[in-house]
Amino acid sequence: MNIPHAPQVEKMMAFSVLTLYYNEEVLYSKEQLRTKNEDGISILYYLQTIYDDDWKNFMERMRQERIVKDDEIWITKLRDLRLWASYRGQTLFRTVRGMMYYHRALKMLAFLDSSLEMDIREGIRELGSVGEDVGLDGFNSKVSPSSRSLGGASSSLNLLFKGHEKGVSLMKFTYAVACQIYGAQKDKKDSHAEEILYMMKHNEALRVAYVNEVSVGRDEKEYYSVLVKYDQQLQKEVKIYRVQLLGQLKLGEGKPENQNHAIIFTRGDAVQTIDMNQDNHFEVALKMRNLLEEYKHYYGIQKPTILGVREHIFTGSVSSLAWFMSARETSFVTLGQRVLANPLKIRMYYGHPDVFNRFCFLTRGGISKVSRVVNISEDIFAGFNYTLR
Repeated sequence: MNIPHAPQVEKMMAFSVLTLYYNEEVLYSKEQLRTKNEDGISILYYLQTIYDDDWKNFMERMRQERIVKDDEIWITKLRDLRLWASYRGQTLFRTVRGMMYYHRALKMLAFLDSSLEMDIREGIRELGSVGEDVGLDGFNSKVSPSSRSLGGASSSLNLLFKGHEKGVSLMKFTYAVACQIYGAQKDKKDSHAEEILYMMKHNEALRVAYVNEVSVGRDEKEYYSVLVKYDQQLQKEVKIYRVQLLGQLKLGEGKPENQNHAIIFTRGDAVQTIDMNQDNHFEVALKMRNLLEEYKHYYGIQKPTILGVREHIFTGSVSSLAWFMSARETSFVTLGQRVLANPLKIRMYYGHPDVFNRFCFLTRGGISKVSRVVNISEDIFAGFNYTLR
């Protein structure tokens, strides 16, 4: 396969990523990590067993920060422990971290686009003179691991940046998470709402969409689709858009309704849909601008409107059943769909990493069908809908 030539970041197609969330785990709590199930196994013990090497490396880092006894981590480094576990479980934090690799990748590529070889060499020499402040892992050694993993610390690469890279990246990439009941969670002082706010605070390209329910009379209510972000200067959550809905959101199936109400808040020429059981890699994020160039090439008499992307499911290591389900997805979503696309030319759509031509689908009713019972599996109907129209 010939990969399309990658343009400069400033000239690439802008895109968004959309993830659906209802009331699943955002970040494991202390109680969840310690509570044992009927078999006497806690989540933390299970993760320590599955990721034995990762746990040893984590504890080694903690001991460098003056953790003598293992029990001390529950008091002095609880946030780091919760993040370590959440990044290895099926949580929203893990998916958001993976998708935010796009932001980091675009910043690095924007720097390379505008830098001369001499600039890079001078930057490397400056990094060598930084000394003890920057460790071998490229992060400031005085910053806590939680800040490192969330991208809040100053990495060695950030020392090379000229200042415009962040703006270019934010222009080309937006990440929207459709947290349908986030407004209700805030009203109830739910811990999930606090964790979502913490997530927005440490990911500047992240936006959260939710449905706000407002009482206007005794029995009357108004519904609004709201988009919020965390303002780093004001140090608080701010509303970007507030769009009134005609009525209650959930008339059809819940997941596609959530998807269609939030798609209006995406930006750019393309939108990638991601499930909460999916992750991403920095190396894959580097190739996104190559992928988007496929929209400019004709395949037959038309340009493509849906680009198939391989699905990376991280829950395959949980159990033998999860491994089987993951292998089934690899067979059907990746291998089978490629055959349907070429040479059969009959592929519609299946798989949530797929990238949609945003303008085509916004003008054709969205990317999901929501009728109850009829459209239970909303995914495949995106391709049917576009073909029939």
